Order: sequence, then C-alpha cells, then structure tokens
Amino acid sequence: MSPMKLLEVWVKAPFLREASILISSECLWQLHREICGNFSRNRVSLTICPEREGCKGIVSKLATIIRTSNPKDFTVLTMEGSPHCFLLHTSVLQALFLTGMGIKSRHFVLLEGIPLEIQPDAIRTARYLHLVDRIIRKCPDALDELGKISHEKTDAMEG
Repeated sequence: MSPMKLLEVWVKAPFLREASILISSECLWQLHREICGNFSRNRVSLTICPEREGCKGIVSKLATIIRTSNPKDFTVLTMEGSPHCFLLHTSVLQALFLTGMGIKSRHFVLLEGIPLEIQPDAIRTARYLHLVDRIIRKCPDALDELGKISHEKTDAMEG
C-alpha cells in the first residue's frame, strides 16, 4: 500500500484497525524511497511534513486513531537533526500518553542514509533543556560529534 497523508486519512479506516503503523516525514519518501519501503513492509504508512502543514492537529489526529482503531504499534522514521521531524516523535509519544492505551512505539532517525533507533526516553529528555544541558556537561565529547553533523554547530564554533 502506498503511503497516505496522516492528516487526510479517515481515523476509522478499516486498514488502520489493529495495524502496525509507520509515521514518517514526507521528505524521506522523496530522498530515501528504498529505506522507507523497507520500513513500511507489513505496516500502514502515514506521512506528514510538519514544516509545510504545521503542527496543529497532529497529536489529536494520532490520539483519535489510537482510540478508534486500536493500532498494534507505531514506528516513527524521520530525518535526523530536523526540528520539524523531531515533532513527529514527540507527537506520537504525547498521543500515546494522552490515550493511556499501552501501545508500543519504536523511533528511528536517518543519519547519512543509515537508520538509527532512538530510545523513547531520549525523545522525552530532549524536551527538557536543563536535562540536556546537564548531560552535555557530563559528556562534553557529544559536542564534538554534533560538530561533525550540524552546520549550525560548525558556524557557532567559527563565530
């Protein structure tokens, strides 16, 4: 089944009922079709671009899908380093929290064409900047890694 747009899918669509659902950023399908195809195998694939479509309605749409279709699980796949894509990870976790349904989720980011699994607790922690700051102070070599992958960090180091 081809990917469908998250905000356009009917929340009670029969194919969502007790399904494994892949939530991915739309740009991934243009840039990494093969990887997305592999991740979507045996899953209903729903895409969204929070940058274009805004964040309004994502959590409520996901929560409504959870309550009406009781999916088996969620997998989230996005680009690494995009603040808009990060929103998809937090939105799935927020919808799961709000519904209290106990549905499992797995989270992946694509870094240089390689999918990396991210613990849900890493996503939760990233929302609390004082904790991120504490982690960086205890593990400053993480900033060296950031300098290798972030143009923003590289520019800040030069400026």
